[in-house]
Amino acid sequence: MSKSQEIKDFQLSSETLAKVEGLIEQYPTKASALMPCIWAITDELNHVPLAGVDFLSEKLEVSKARVNEVLTFYTMYRTEPQADHVLQVCHNISCHIMGARGVIAHLEKKLGVRMGENTADGKFRLEGAECLGACGHGPVLQLGKHLHENLNPEKIDRMFEEFKRDETPRADTDRKLED
Repeated sequence: MSKSQEIKDFQLSSETLAKVEGLIEQYPTKASALMPCIWAITDELNHVPLAGVDFLSEKLEVSKARVNEVLTFYTMYRTEPQADHVLQVCHNISCHIMGARGVIAHLEKKLGVRMGENTADGKFRLEGAECLGACGHGPVLQLGKHLHENLNPEKIDRMFEEFKRDETPRADTDRKLED
């Protein structure tokens, strides 16, 4: 599809458009809403296409280069359609020392793919991540916006049991913070 056709075909639901407007109102400058607005588009489309960059640039009054900088810098944002579930496993030094290699091997075996590949059915993608910022809770996996901490084969197997029931595994980052 050509870029001009993609821009013409770019549409967001009224809910996502309202969410973007609400996000813009929450910040002191429109540009400050860039990351949450990227999430809003990603939540609906599973990625931010080129036309989404144009939309954000215009809506937030920032350059397309700025939108692309943020979109391509962070590993959780996507510019291409992705698998239903992208599993990003930290393999930096802290997680590596705490067993990330074994977690990755278990996931590769369970999914039948290597790091950087999608499963044949398109449901899962396995990726490495340099650091997910939870060094004291490694090995760590990011699924969407949430972290799964202190991973081991048993915990991974429980996650996949939830996937089989069409449930998204409850993340450790969903826990309530203590006062």
